[in-house]
Amino acid sequence: MKFRNLLTSAIALAAATAVSAQTNDFDINVKKVGAPIQGTMYGIFFEDINYAADGGLYAELVKNRSFEFPNDALQGWKAFGKVSVREDGPFERCPHYVRLSDPGHPHKHTGLENEGFFGIGVKAGKEYRFSVWARSDKPVTIRVELVNSASMGEIHEFGKNTVTIDSREWKKYQVILTPSETMEKSHLRIFMETRDAYCDLEHVSLFPVDTWMGHENGMRKDLAQALADLKPGIFRFPGGCIVEGTDLETRYNWKNSVGPVENRPINENRWEYTFPYRLYPDYFQSYGLGFYEFFLLSEEIGSEPLPIISVGLACQFQNDNIDAHVPVDELQPYIDDALDLIEFANGSVDTKWGALRAEMGHPAPFNLKYLGIGNEQWDELYPEHLKPFLDQMRAKHPEIKIVGSSGPDSEGAQFDYLWPQMKALKADLVDEHFYRPYDWFLSQGNRYDNYDRKGPKVFAGEYACHATGKKWNHYKASILEAAFMTGLERNADIVHMATYAPLFAHVEGWQWRPDLIWFDNLNSFRTVSWHVQQLYGQYKGQNVLALAMNGKPVAGNDDQNGLFASSVQDGNLIYVKVANTSDKAQEINFNFNGLKKKETVKAVKRIDLTSDKIYEDNSIEAPCNIVPVEAGFSGEGQSLKASVAPLSFSIFVIEK
Repeated sequence: MKFRNLLTSAIALAAATAVSAQTNDFDINVKKVGAPIQGTMYGIFFEDINYAADGGLYAELVKNRSFEFPNDALQGWKAFGKVSVREDGPFERCPHYVRLSDPGHPHKHTGLENEGFFGIGVKAGKEYRFSVWARSDKPVTIRVELVNSASMGEIHEFGKNTVTIDSREWKKYQVILTPSETMEKSHLRIFMETRDAYCDLEHVSLFPVDTWMGHENGMRKDLAQALADLKPGIFRFPGGCIVEGTDLETRYNWKNSVGPVENRPINENRWEYTFPYRLYPDYFQSYGLGFYEFFLLSEEIGSEPLPIISVGLACQFQNDNIDAHVPVDELQPYIDDALDLIEFANGSVDTKWGALRAEMGHPAPFNLKYLGIGNEQWDELYPEHLKPFLDQMRAKHPEIKIVGSSGPDSEGAQFDYLWPQMKALKADLVDEHFYRPYDWFLSQGNRYDNYDRKGPKVFAGEYACHATGKKWNHYKASILEAAFMTGLERNADIVHMATYAPLFAHVEGWQWRPDLIWFDNLNSFRTVSWHVQQLYGQYKGQNVLALAMNGKPVAGNDDQNGLFASSVQDGNLIYVKVANTSDKAQEINFNFNGLKKKETVKAVKRIDLTSDKIYEDNSIEAPCNIVPVEAGFSGEGQSLKASVAPLSFSIFVIEK
């Protein structure tokens, strides 16, 4: 009896071991080259949410630099002595400025202090360019300082310079400040030193000299570099909901974002009032980071620009009243904006808007190929408004591909209504959005397998895994995103673009998470989701190769042990991407079909993203807490073997 029990236990243990060590056979057909993978396949989506622009990517360090915040012209500033705000300044669309006058007593002082965006971050020994438009009734000296007002030292100042204003006419002045300390939350302080006089100041600005590509009206270098390192093929801007605006008056108007930066009007940010439980009542858009800068950044990081413009509908989440929207028969100014944008991007320097582009420093066209019209609109309002745009765009610019929308949902009534509408209107691509929980991402491996190949192509324009009760960046969510992306790649004949969202978040100014890149005033970190996106961009490949398990795509199906996979060819290399969403290690046989009798493939390397810190991510303090690691991968023949860790993402590089 004891022997029989031992034998039964041994058989059970052997069976259990066999199950845990089950081999998954992946069949890859190296001779059947599939759909080309578009250069636009993996990209980035920028929206000014979470202080992504002012206080973030846009390197300006002064808040409310032109004294144009609508409720309080001195919001962000502290005035002392005799300071007054005036509104007959030199810039038509930014008319406000301040007058500094004699304080009236030899022991009093006149000046201003700016708090920046959650403080002003500066680094010791680095150069910062202070500039101001100014005039005075006689030569006046102002002293400009970086200060730490919380210092226990004898003085607040740790970097200063002076400017002599010597003209009664408006003129731009600039000096360099070099701080002696690194300070995350300094302030900018301005003293008027000359007595018995006045001086007027407008567009007070402070930029690091070392910006992305050295542009004076530039971008923060570490944040722009994080975008370039993704190797993005498409760059969607200036956002989603901010394109619509809480109302049409505050929609993003691209024409206000170009031309001299001093004359770009302030705009209320769509996200200023959206979340009262995380309220930022001083959240405005300076438009310093405008369409010219977006186009230029696209060019510099090697991505195709995809601007999104208003379709004449205010945000429908915030407006139930039909009167909030432009009537269809009054859309012509909005359509003209779209046509003028194409002229700005692509037009000859002999045209009105092409001439402005040249005047701004870029005579050559930006070679715009795509234009999105509308964001997350729905109901019959959207196709009714979209049609007149398309009619005129097709007639005047048939070369431009138009991106329409399937609304805010990944499925359901509005999604099912809008897709046929987009097909009927012959949109070139349809923008789908997915902010969904774990289960959704695990269930969507086969999402695009049965899409109509003759209709519009897919742009997965906004997506991120939002775990129930865990709506923050963490490792598990990123692995499920990686799994979902195998289905995008495998269906590259129908999916032409994909962009994670949102892109940026300030650690003190966020309203929405998860986000791809986080930052404070001096530092930034790239999330695990960023690393997933970067791996897909780096190992994008040229064409899909068919990959199957038990005759089916590897898409997390019931008999596939939580595995998702795709395979692509890049010249003489093959990249196999494998996401293991199960809690067990999985053994894989890669079988390369279609090889001749003496042909073989050779393992080159593997890149593994794996961790047991399931609900952690990277951080400002630990930016490399969880990162991909390159590892050895050996073998040669017509099949190769590998093991993938539980809840992991791996890329296998193979030479044929």
